[in-house]
Amino acid sequence: MWQTCLDRIKDQTSSEEFEKWFRPIVPIEFDGTKLRLRVPNESYVNQIEKNYISLLRPIIMQCYGQQTKVLYAVPRAATATTAVAETAASQRFTAPTDTKIKNPFVIPGIPRRLNIDPQLSAGLTFDSFIEGECNRLARSAGMSIAVSPGNNPFNPLYIYGDSGLGKTHIAQAIGHEVRQRHPELYVLYVSMNKFQAQFQTAYKNGEIPDFIHFYQMIDVLIIDDIQELTGKPGTQNAFFNIFNHLQLAGKQLILTSDKPPVELKDIEQRLLTRFKWGLSAPLQTPDYETKLKIIRAKADKLGAQISEEVVAYLADNISANVREIEGALSSLVANASFLGRKITTSLAKEILKVYVKLYQKEITIEQIIAVVCEHLSIDLDRFNSSERTREIAQARQIAMYLAKQHTKAPLTTIGATIGGRNHATVLHSCKAVSNLIETDKQFRRTVEEIEKKVKA
Repeated sequence: MWQTCLDRIKDQTSSEEFEKWFRPIVPIEFDGTKLRLRVPNESYVNQIEKNYISLLRPIIMQCYGQQTKVLYAVPRAATATTAVAETAASQRFTAPTDTKIKNPFVIPGIPRRLNIDPQLSAGLTFDSFIEGECNRLARSAGMSIAVSPGNNPFNPLYIYGDSGLGKTHIAQAIGHEVRQRHPELYVLYVSMNKFQAQFQTAYKNGEIPDFIHFYQMIDVLIIDDIQELTGKPGTQNAFFNIFNHLQLAGKQLILTSDKPPVELKDIEQRLLTRFKWGLSAPLQTPDYETKLKIIRAKADKLGAQISEEVVAYLADNISANVREIEGALSSLVANASFLGRKITTSLAKEILKVYVKLYQKEITIEQIIAVVCEHLSIDLDRFNSSERTREIAQARQIAMYLAKQHTKAPLTTIGATIGGRNHATVLHSCKAVSNLIETDKQFRRTVEEIEKKVKA
């Protein structure tokens, strides 16, 4: 059993930490509730209690039981000293109780008890969520989680997509459904920015253990905008301890992000690896049928009578995310009400010019190539030839970069259309253009001018 603990500790620490602080520990006995460990000296006790308690506790409890108390034995130490170490350890390893946990959502100075507000918005439920091909995977996985939180293959559930596609809605809908089906469970939704602010407050007040212990009490933890962990090593370490504890305890994690795990930057590899353990579910821009459903549902909610002709016009001409579709419709209904006019296609055209960018014709790779060649004064035959001069190579790289940005074509198709290259060449070209945009003002200006023509 102790070897199992060591194996798990090794996975979660550096080789230097493991060899220095954990390899020398020897198990002496376990009587069913007390685990006695022999350590070389008292500095081991102090180091473990100070820096590794949050890591060690869930591993010990899973292997030996939730009520396990750990006692340290220090060879050749005074009896009184050993007793102090054993008592401290037994207290620190006792499973946390409600009265010992500090709730960072409670205002300081106000009497508190562990009555956790889930921080969920009332309207963000599955009933109000419009399902379509663009979000069906995330929605289906979310419902499965709500039925059996923690006991499913989707842990963590990592939902990602651009802003306004419904990540927060579906994440909170899972929270509402869990509370309805399992009222005994603690559910909590928190944005990563709020989590970070709480961590900083806890750090200033010397309350990091309380902060971590509170989150380790949660049964279903929903973290919104996990990408905000970028470049915050202290917060990452705290979240790592919380994540590990919840995973080992069979609790459910739901994370949202604007990027898939592989595209996150400046986040520890051990966290990125864990983000990939469960299911990564993308949210896409709504397809036409889903846009129709969203417009009708929003109109019903606003109490507006909108003809199918207007609904179809909106779906045809708004190329945007869910949030912008709803905002545009709200603007249309409000203007119709204030102006005393009937909602017609004519009014829709008039109003939407102000509030949203109307749908543009689809941009093709061929169109991009034509614009690049025209702007750079390069003959199309030269562009498509086997010539590899710097001028032609850079023109192809710009075309590949813009094709990736403005078309839905896969990388293999882009490469095949532009010079018969493979997807790796396309990725390299896009990276090269991105680097030049950041470092060369003249080059950036050229790409921006070409991009404007492509989008015109």
